[in-house]
Amino acid sequence: MTGYRCIPLLAFVCMAQEPPHIKVNVHLVNVTFSVRNDAGLSPANLTKNDFEVFEDGVPQNISFFSRSADLPLTLGLIVDASGSQEHFVKAHHHDLETFLKRVLQPDDRAFLVGFGNHIRLVSDLTSSSSEILDELKRYEHESGHFDQMGPEDEDREGGTAFYDAIYYSASEKLSDGTSGRKALIIFSDGEDNSSAHHMLDVIEESQIENVPLFCVRYTQHGRHGKLTARNKYGTSVMARIAKESGGEDFDAEKKDLKESFHEIGEELRSSYELAYNSTNTERDGYFRRIVIRSKNPGLTVRAKTGYYAR
Repeated sequence: MTGYRCIPLLAFVCMAQEPPHIKVNVHLVNVTFSVRNDAGLSPANLTKNDFEVFEDGVPQNISFFSRSADLPLTLGLIVDASGSQEHFVKAHHHDLETFLKRVLQPDDRAFLVGFGNHIRLVSDLTSSSSEILDELKRYEHESGHFDQMGPEDEDREGGTAFYDAIYYSASEKLSDGTSGRKALIIFSDGEDNSSAHHMLDVIEESQIENVPLFCVRYTQHGRHGKLTARNKYGTSVMARIAKESGGEDFDAEKKDLKESFHEIGEELRSSYELAYNSTNTERDGYFRRIVIRSKNPGLTVRAKTGYYAR
């Protein structure tokens, strides 16, 4: 898998529609990022002069910069239907319905993936919240009737393909050519015991496709209400993949998800994009760490943490 792709030049516009895509044969590093002030709002008047970019600590020259407002969203909703989540089925359904009501608008599209041992496309891209929810209800009783994602010859012995569900959702449904701002919303506990892919595969694919991962965590505690070692592992996984992809993770038991979902929608609709030509021309496959800093105090930047120089 290559870590570089032909990147569209970014028009210097602030419009509801997407900037025109012009393909060029240069290796630019493209980064979509969000900016929030202390009030949790996204400032609209920032320019490239308000930011500095570093790759492995080396300053980079920003070649292209734009802000997009009111972009249509293309979202993947991933619901964990494995045994460890059987106590959270109603919570998943309720929170997914809340998310769709709070975020999905007529110009947006979303698809739904359910996974346990198998990964199923429950609802393909649609702008209809009711269609997604109806298919989720049917999936809860007839999961085997839905199309499987990923290679058909993959034989899994375990019951939770967490990493594969994310990987195939990004690579098969949100690859280059998908319109609008892309993201995956994952309802799970972060535990895995049957995937062909691992955590770093998921992180790399999300970084290549510029797909932030927003993780909503449901953890069934062990005895005396304490986290088990497995719980702690899943918690750390969801926190890491969210951070590395430029997303965010939430504890479903402790966070007001209505407000969280609103924040996700606002952040995705109003985002910044920049591109730079890396000063490091080596294609050695190593990870390059990206840091975007605001020159203005009181602003927080969230973006993917880097890319692999394939």
